[in-house]
Amino acid sequence: MTAMMMPAMTMKSVTRPRDVVLVVDDSPEALSFLTDALEEAGVTVLVALDGRKALALLEQVTPDVILMDAIMPGLDGFETCRQLKRSSQVAHVPVIFMTGLTETEHILKGFAAGGVDYVTKPIIAETLIARMYAHLANARVAQSTRAALDVTGRTLLATNHKGEVLWCTPQTTRMLEAAFGSSADGLATGVSLPEEARRWLADRQAGGAGRKPDSVVIATLADGRRLRLSPVGQTGPDEILLQLAEESGAGEDRQLKDKLSLTPREAEVLMWVANGKPNRDIAEILGLSPRTVDKHLEQIYAKLGVENRAAAAAMAVRALNGR
Repeated sequence: MTAMMMPAMTMKSVTRPRDVVLVVDDSPEALSFLTDALEEAGVTVLVALDGRKALALLEQVTPDVILMDAIMPGLDGFETCRQLKRSSQVAHVPVIFMTGLTETEHILKGFAAGGVDYVTKPIIAETLIARMYAHLANARVAQSTRAALDVTGRTLLATNHKGEVLWCTPQTTRMLEAAFGSSADGLATGVSLPEEARRWLADRQAGGAGRKPDSVVIATLADGRRLRLSPVGQTGPDEILLQLAEESGAGEDRQLKDKLSLTPREAEVLMWVANGKPNRDIAEILGLSPRTVDKHLEQIYAKLGVENRAAAAAMAVRALNGR
């Protein structure tokens, strides 16, 4: 009998946390209406009366969805959305605009600012809640996918054809913020890639005569390391998937190439071996398959006359130290 009761007890002990919705609106009547409707639907409601208060609140808490009035005094909803999308902490949160404006230009302005949907007033609570949960489900799937990619070491980001960042894996966001400073000044979602990277992207899309560079360096860090972007593929009509790789600085790969008579790629692989990186990490950094890294190592061992990676790494260190 105990065994029969255990599943019921287990199910009862699992409780799903309440979704948190931030409502940003300067109208007390609208806030009261939305708060009542959302709380009746089992949602925890946070309230901000204007854009600046919303941004301040978002520094302390990350909601699941944001319902944003488009037209407010001071910082309007469009600009508030643009600013919050520059923060890696809340950039993934879906923003649904609410407004009485129905002109196409305003609808487009909402999407351009980073919104995922646009509902017009007067608002029908049931419709808004249904659309809210649809976007919330999509956002959670996307966030889970990015987190899974991050766990496997995938430093990926997606941009549109203009070079505007659509999303990043968490590890990529950290790398970009380390290179460009705070997320507000760096390459968070909704911000464009550096000019050189945008030109490189445009040249690759344009095609035409001449071989296009396979990658582009977008930043050089204080210790000489470089961040390099390489194309992965087209994942949507206006979504280009890119990989961000970190390269050791100080021209170490060039030194190894010249001193040990290696190809440029072999020198890069050996440089990362000397820096203690396993093959899996080297493959991710250089945008190669692990099997290709193995092949390069076989060639390196043969050229250096060594039998294993430890001996190859030791020879690389001696070459870099001028011995």
